[in-house]
Amino acid sequence: MYTPHMKFSAIVVFAFFLAAPAAARSQTRKAPASKPASSIQMVLPSHGDMLLGIFYLAAGAGPHPTAVLLHGFPGYEQNLDIAQFLRARGWNVLAMHYRGSWGVKGDFSFEHAVQDSDAQVRFVLNPANARKYGVDTHRVIVIGHSMGGYMAAAATAHNKGVVGVALISAWSPSADYDGLHARSAAQAIAMEAKALAADDNMLPLAGTTAAALAREIYENRSAFEMNNLAAAIAPRPVFIITAHDGLASVDKAFAQALHKAGDTRITERHWNTDHDYSGQRVALSRAIFDWAQSILPR
Repeated sequence: MYTPHMKFSAIVVFAFFLAAPAAARSQTRKAPASKPASSIQMVLPSHGDMLLGIFYLAAGAGPHPTAVLLHGFPGYEQNLDIAQFLRARGWNVLAMHYRGSWGVKGDFSFEHAVQDSDAQVRFVLNPANARKYGVDTHRVIVIGHSMGGYMAAAATAHNKGVVGVALISAWSPSADYDGLHARSAAQAIAMEAKALAADDNMLPLAGTTAAALAREIYENRSAFEMNNLAAAIAPRPVFIITAHDGLASVDKAFAQALHKAGDTRITERHWNTDHDYSGQRVALSRAIFDWAQSILPR
């Protein structure tokens, strides 16, 4: 006997069979998951040797703004927390070791470090590499700490594709000789060598000595004077970050050199902390991110 309840049941069953294929189709047509964040062990050529490091790649298809992060001398503090902070907020970050440092083949020298820094910047600006790693070549910055600050300034001066540079307690190598004019060359070099060798700085470095590095700076004082890079960097944005570590006056002089070169996009920030910004790491990362976001071309 046919009843209204049977009619209702038939409608429900019919509707289920109509819906089932659509549900199956919806399962097969799901949008692909967003590209996850990743870290790639990098081997990057530079003047016959291979630099070693890591490329932090942001989540999503990109292209992404990208930073080249340059560590100091010799690089016990690598600032990789800054890299992680930026990556979590949509940035790629390339962080490599210089030739002759931390097990990388070749001889360490300041000239080689300049060349290696240029090689890293050219790598991320290369169109083929940019496509492979999701780099937005119109939004590339360089960040450097201590000696890496000088290297970052040099790489920015040498590569017009860099849109801005952040200097964290940048060390201008030739500045160490500014107060030693009254001494002989041998005395000045010996004093600088002693300073370079302090705190086990030479242990991670190969193919050189503290005396050789001190002499390299002395014989190339003009080339290793950060103020001489100002004209090639201007008018691009520069973030100058200082601490109570004896370098603030050097960095203030660089800011003045930039102003003299016509750069009106200089941001300065000072923290009451040590050379490694101990206790201010999150604030440091946040400040660099906020500055970097503010200067990016839209």
